Amino acid sequence: MQIAVASGKGGTGKTTIATSLALSAEVSTQYLDCDVEEPNGHIFLKPEITHSEICTVTIPELDEKKCTACGKCRDICRYNAIAQFGETVMIFPELCHSCLGCFRVCEEDALIEATREIGVLESGIASGLDFVHGRARIGEAMTVPLLKAVKQKADPEKLVIVDSPPGTSCSFVETINNADYVILVTEPTPFGLYDLKLAVEVMQNFEIPGGVIINRSDLGDDRVQKFCAEAGLPVLMEIPFERRIAESYARGKNLIETVPELRAAFNDVLTALMSQTA
Repeated sequence: MQIAVASGKGGTGKTTIATSLALSAEVSTQYLDCDVEEPNGHIFLKPEITHSEICTVTIPELDEKKCTACGKCRDICRYNAIAQFGETVMIFPELCHSCLGCFRVCEEDALIEATREIGVLESGIASGLDFVHGRARIGEAMTVPLLKAVKQKADPEKLVIVDSPPGTSCSFVETINNADYVILVTEPTPFGLYDLKLAVEVMQNFEIPGGVIINRSDLGDDRVQKFCAEAGLPVLMEIPFERRIAESYARGKNLIETVPELRAAFNDVLTALMSQTA
């Protein structure tokens, strides 16, 4: 089973919940950190990295001797990665989405397949868990291919906890795609509710079942609970605010280490979800 842990905004405690679920599972589990722009699951899981590989994407490189400046590659590119000024064709690798459409329309074979590094894929072991995360190259805008590379490491024989990037952009969509269940982490504030609604709307377009975990549940009001009831979303768990949790988080300690009694509650959530999809 693959469970994606996501949130409509940053700062709700998504990674805290994702790592806690992974550590609490009583079955063979894998943790995938798909927040490749700023992965921080490793801070709490402290994995021993045993494998590292460079992740690249295919980009076009111009063979000026063959190019006739017909403009077909420029016309097909929807990302403005290819520009033409008179007889001069220019390629901007950072804008290329690697759709390879330009190669298909070039009748002169004037484009050569080249590669561009977008980040690093690392894997290892953390507290008995299989651990995988991606680290995007600094300044890299094209992170979805690296995110896909992380997801390709998913072990179909294990319970897979996928830590999603915050927000509802392309990275979020790619992360929840093919998930069996989505856990949305939110907080009982106006901002938390607004972004929860956005995430729910995207999730429902994919017809993926999901539920909500409310973090710092005693600091706001009950509008999140009312919305969940109206939307038919189960509230899987509520975690009240505790100063010791915030203090230990600042020191890089995971939630289960700080509040061991929550381990059973997280495992109960996982057991219930796995029984639903069995």
